[in-house]
Amino acid sequence: MAVWHGKSGRKFTGGLRRSLRARMRRKREMGRISVLTTLAEEDERKTIRVRGGNVKVRLKKVAYANVADPKTGKVQKVKILSLVENNAHRHFIRSNVITKGAVIETELGKARVTSRPNQDGVVNAVLL
Repeated sequence: MAVWHGKSGRKFTGGLRRSLRARMRRKREMGRISVLTTLAEEDERKTIRVRGGNVKVRLKKVAYANVADPKTGKVQKVKILSLVENNAHRHFIRSNVITKGAVIETELGKARVTSRPNQDGVVNAVLL
């Protein structure tokens, strides 16, 4: 199934939009199916060429996180032990999917993910 971020050909009332009636979908409006970052033993990344020739790094599997301590200001690379909570979707906890806002259990303690692993290619977190 294709992911498309263009405007719908229909109005909210159900009528057709005259401006989009004879218009095709554009490549620039194309989207991609998101990669769900899961907990694993080793990190696995995938690079994708995006619009403008830029590169986006997708994190498929993750084992380590960069955890910042707000009291001391230090950042350490620590192993992720488990996923505690994820408000993005309740089934993400069962399948160990890490997204922004998820609470993870690390070697230093519980931390909240502040980065977007699917977009950034890294897991940054802040100790709770």
